[in-house]
Amino acid sequence: MLFNTYGERGSVDNADFPQLAIRRGLLSSAGSFGASVRQSQIGIQAFGPTIAGARTSADIEFDFAGDSRGTNGASFGIVRLRTGTIRFDWTDTSVVGGQDSLFFAPLSPTSIATLAIPALAYSGNLWSWTPQVRVEHKFTLSDSSSFAIQGGILDNLSGDPPPSVYERYPVGVNTLASRHTPHISWIRSLHGQELTIGAGGYYSRQLWGYGRSVDGWAGTMDLKLPLGRLFEFTSQIYRGRAVGGIGGGLGQSVLWNGSLSDPNTQVHGLQSLGGWAQLKYKATPKLQFNGAFGQDNPFLPT
Repeated sequence: MLFNTYGERGSVDNADFPQLAIRRGLLSSAGSFGASVRQSQIGIQAFGPTIAGARTSADIEFDFAGDSRGTNGASFGIVRLRTGTIRFDWTDTSVVGGQDSLFFAPLSPTSIATLAIPALAYSGNLWSWTPQVRVEHKFTLSDSSSFAIQGGILDNLSGDPPPSVYERYPVGVNTLASRHTPHISWIRSLHGQELTIGAGGYYSRQLWGYGRSVDGWAGTMDLKLPLGRLFEFTSQIYRGRAVGGIGGGLGQSVLWNGSLSDPNTQVHGLQSLGGWAQLKYKATPKLQFNGAFGQDNPFLPT
């Protein structure tokens, strides 16, 4: 159960879990105070039988940050599925299926101020909870180090709103239904903790009608570095194109110069470069202080 409260000057984008404060408008108040429990979470984890030598397990997680724009939406229809996966784990290999976070961008800043949307989302932090199937394999290099590789197919997301708010569509109707992704990482024990260096990437092909297609892609790098017993540095950067569906490019994948219903309209993939960094101070096992900075820079192709 998580209780959040805030005070601000001006206006905010969301009264339950604000992320952006904007200058006071002509009809808005000079400031406000708010609180919410909608970022609370419910999780269920289960362990099943051994199948073909693999330990089976499953987990599912909900919160209360669903869309509140419908009729009486402030109190109805707000329970939201975050993740739900089934795992088959062998000694060094795992197969995972379900809705989960992006394994090729595995890190996220630490914050309990914003759990409904990960901290620094659309400010350099790639993120999404999307249906996927992936395979993971770990190679043991020594007693203190290992190498891991992951690969999978994910449901494709464009970041654009659906064509209708009344009809249910499978994913974005203007995208293909697959995204191919790899991720590799090196893990080493350091100061009794794990030093992790990783690199990943993904490719997705988006269709925008009348034979118009955009090749979306991204390359990522992530680092988790212990700095002694009390400090830890984490960072993640990316360079991509048409990555609005996974939080890049300020949430926008493409640009066009006219109406999409016009076959002469050109559609261009929006390129972007972003990332974030965080320094963690672990004062006690139950008390920590985190400072993070992130930035996203979308730009037109040349």
